[in-house]
Amino acid sequence: MDTSAYVKAVVEQTSTFADGVHGRDAAAPVPTCPEWTLADLVDHVGGTQRMVAMLVGEQMTEPSRAFAGHVPGPADSGRWRAWLSDGAAQASQAFASVSDDAPVWDPSGGGAGVPFWSRRLFGEVCVHRADAAAALGMPYELAPELAVAAIEDWLETLTSRGYWENRHGFADAMRGDGQSLHFHATDAPGEWVARREPDMVALERAHTKADVAVRGPAAELLLVISRRRPLDAAPTLEVLGDRALLEHWIDHMDWVTNG
Repeated sequence: MDTSAYVKAVVEQTSTFADGVHGRDAAAPVPTCPEWTLADLVDHVGGTQRMVAMLVGEQMTEPSRAFAGHVPGPADSGRWRAWLSDGAAQASQAFASVSDDAPVWDPSGGGAGVPFWSRRLFGEVCVHRADAAAALGMPYELAPELAVAAIEDWLETLTSRGYWENRHGFADAMRGDGQSLHFHATDAPGEWVARREPDMVALERAHTKADVAVRGPAAELLLVISRRRPLDAAPTLEVLGDRALLEHWIDHMDWVTNG
């Protein structure tokens, strides 16, 4: 997916998210983000989209002013649909106003801020839709091709140089000497191999043998690796090899779950 495709999907997924949470109990707990209520979740999704709209639209190379400009969500859940839709529209307009090579802060260390943020907003809303579904007791559905793109975002972000350097607990837990994990979506093209090295997690798009492999429908794979569904509660996933290695990986993928 390119930037415009990601942004289009952000608008569509935000609309689905907004329809699901609109008018619901703002104090409802979010079991997949234990410190959050539904209001916190809405605030995070809409606030992040507005922050990124500012970063991208104003081509910021330093993020502090965008962070300081956080816009909280309405207390009245009957206003959530309009507020969330407006945040997605602001982001869409910001991306439409710049080229992919515009200078924008990129926390991954990759130096490609505009494409990074279009992908990151997409991954965010897909995963947070799962949080809303868990809070409201609703089923979660995501087309396989979109689930593959969301997995790509999750793995790309958490194996990035910027993440490694700024999340010391994660880096310490993930240091290794070549232990490998293979993630394989079975209902849409998508395969990744992650290798735990002493100074990084190397990510490849490949079909190759690994110490552990997990394969199954892309949406289910996304929910498990993003800690939105326990591995034991995902019967459609097949695990081959060192299950403990996979469980260690999942245990330390705790980025979004606590904010």
